[in-house]
Amino acid sequence: MRFGVVGYPISHSRSPAMHTAGYEHIGMDAVYELIETPADGFGEVVAMLRDGSLDGVNVTMPHKHNACVAAEVMDDALERLGAVNTLVVKNGATVGSNTDIDGVEHAISRLGLPPDTAVHVLGSGGAAAAAIIATHGTCPVSMSGRSVQRTEELRQRLESDAAVFAWGTWPKNAIVINATPLGMHGERLPDGLIEDCVGLVDMPYGDAVTPAVHTAETRGIPYADGLVMLAGQAAEAFRIFTGVEVPAEVMESAARQR
Repeated sequence: MRFGVVGYPISHSRSPAMHTAGYEHIGMDAVYELIETPADGFGEVVAMLRDGSLDGVNVTMPHKHNACVAAEVMDDALERLGAVNTLVVKNGATVGSNTDIDGVEHAISRLGLPPDTAVHVLGSGGAAAAAIIATHGTCPVSMSGRSVQRTEELRQRLESDAAVFAWGTWPKNAIVINATPLGMHGERLPDGLIEDCVGLVDMPYGDAVTPAVHTAETRGIPYADGLVMLAGQAAEAFRIFTGVEVPAEVMESAARQR
């Protein structure tokens, strides 16, 4: 079987390491490739899915909207989200999923906090949207972004009842989900934010620990870094592709060793 991740650029992706670890864990003969595809080449990937030369793909920038357009089957939440990161063909139809939602759920579960703990989401893009959908109906949710207008537009598009806070303000005693790029290159979140939270899901990841994770670790606040979420979404994509569940920890270990 042949799978891959589609994006441009794509050489930084940890998906091949994670999925290959999954195949080895279950003894499956399959390959997972980097499929570097410029913005105007996504149609060729869809054609390979439909003719069976590809069995499934993960999709990253700049193709998540293209994947949403290509998906003939997806649920209502994904239509509001407007982004698909996993495509397969079933019964002749292209089926879209967004496993970022599962990644958020997995990361929150790692914190070991009560399931009804309030959540505050930072950001107004696709990652923030996945976090809002993942937590909708399970706990009190609030959100803030550097653009109040974009944050409010996201809330309305998702039909969420989340409270919108101005950037730099936040509720206390909530799980903070950082769905912005802040931290990837050493940027700091607003002063006092992590100190006031009860748990942290920090989506950015790289070779260095982010300032937010460092603060949480120093203060004994439970946290999940970006590789925890990445592994959670990879494990769900693996299940969609193969029908077999592999522990997200197998994926996480491979991602950290890359």
